[in-house]
Amino acid sequence: MNEQALSFMQARRMELTGWRGHLTALGVVALVIVTLFFADVQSMAAIWWNSSTFGHCLFVPLLVGWLVQQRIPGLRQLQPVAWPPGLLWLGAGVLAWLVGEAAGVALIRHGALVVMLQGATIALLGPMVARALAFPLFYAFFMVPFGEELVPHLQLVTARLSMLFLTGAGVPAHLDGIFITTPTGYFEVAEACSGAKFLIAMTAYGMLVCNVCFRTWPRRLIFMAGALSLSVLANGVRAFATILVAHMTTVDAAVGFDHVVYGWVFFAIILAIVMATAWPFFDRKPGDPWFDPRDLQGKVRAVAPTGTIAGAALALIVAAPLWLAATAAGGEPLPSTLRLPEVNGWTRADAPQRYPWRPRFDGADHFVMARYRNAAGQVVDLAIATYDRQEEGRELVGFGQGAVDPDRQWVWSSPASAPKNALGEQITAPGPVVRDVVSVFTVGSGEPTGSKPQVKMATMQARLLGGDQRAAAILVSAEEREGQPASKAISAFLADLGNVKDLADRSVGIR
Repeated sequence: MNEQALSFMQARRMELTGWRGHLTALGVVALVIVTLFFADVQSMAAIWWNSSTFGHCLFVPLLVGWLVQQRIPGLRQLQPVAWPPGLLWLGAGVLAWLVGEAAGVALIRHGALVVMLQGATIALLGPMVARALAFPLFYAFFMVPFGEELVPHLQLVTARLSMLFLTGAGVPAHLDGIFITTPTGYFEVAEACSGAKFLIAMTAYGMLVCNVCFRTWPRRLIFMAGALSLSVLANGVRAFATILVAHMTTVDAAVGFDHVVYGWVFFAIILAIVMATAWPFFDRKPGDPWFDPRDLQGKVRAVAPTGTIAGAALALIVAAPLWLAATAAGGEPLPSTLRLPEVNGWTRADAPQRYPWRPRFDGADHFVMARYRNAAGQVVDLAIATYDRQEEGRELVGFGQGAVDPDRQWVWSSPASAPKNALGEQITAPGPVVRDVVSVFTVGSGEPTGSKPQVKMATMQARLLGGDQRAAAILVSAEEREGQPASKAISAFLADLGNVKDLADRSVGIR
């Protein structure tokens, strides 16, 4: 019986040698990663399919496969090995997923999946193969939907470029944040007009061109700088042209023009210009080898049995979900009801809003909102949301959460003044109706903050270490009125409200 078992183990060990054995082990580990973190894989794919900004990501897996296929002749001349140091990169991915899950940041979790797959490849195929596949492994990062953080900044850049071109064309215009007023009408540089999807897609395309068409780094850097700059500039020209058409004809004609020019057709034209300009400077010839196998061959230190490395990889992969399960906090209960505060000098008011506004906090355990007025006629809206704990779909801060509900007509227009440890935003609705909003967040017994990254860090710490996850958001907002600036109304209310931390603590039941 012992001899049979030994023979079986030796046979299994032989099966995990050579390309077939190493690829089998890699396939098993990759399958476990995709299965165990399937919710994140699914959410990432849903973003590809549903968001036009990341539609190009659908092609990235195919491009990675093509890049690998192009390198197969050279890969056949290399010998895969199981390399323990590769587990460090896999472990980094596991740790990143743990942090992303604890903080509720999908971007980190999605990137962590790619790092885990890269680490599994490095650990189970070895450093020689990993070096040969360096660019395909790197290019896999473009499967991660990233870049939406640039949207507000690109909106402002596009608006300012439009104003620059309008001034040059002699069109009278006024800029207020991302809104441009001309004698013809009132124009908003919306999120869809920011040019973010063109810039993100151009980054992915430009990186591919740099690898496929160029060999030298100076040419690659010049190409990327030119391609990205042209994307931003062209989007500013498109926005300017739309407003110019409206000024010379009608707004309806401008909308029709924008629908024709805007979209992937516009992006294709920019791509054609970029490629036509760069074509004479390509220095990689068709058929040139992607790498020289002789430069990569050599003795590899710290080699281990493939099965051992595969087992260690699987142990690392399951460690993160097990840790979160082990440290899950029982959670302190919230008060059964959430009461609005009585503020000295202010009384509840039933006056209607000029345009309906209600902040969005999906999954909040409690949410209350009321309007207050003082003797000076200043009017503010106070909203409070509380959570007993945060998790996916129930987050204090995140996309679509907070002062601006993406499903309503309010849009972010610019930063606004706010006290220390608070977030100030100016938002606008049709009319236009302009509001200032000051937001304050707390997690557990921590200090109030207006920083969304700090909220994520505090949430991550509470989830990783089993701390108090109770959280609150307090928003004070006022409409801009003639003779009644929103910022002054908010400042007066906050001064009479007193310590915001006391209100937050009472709201979650800490005191």
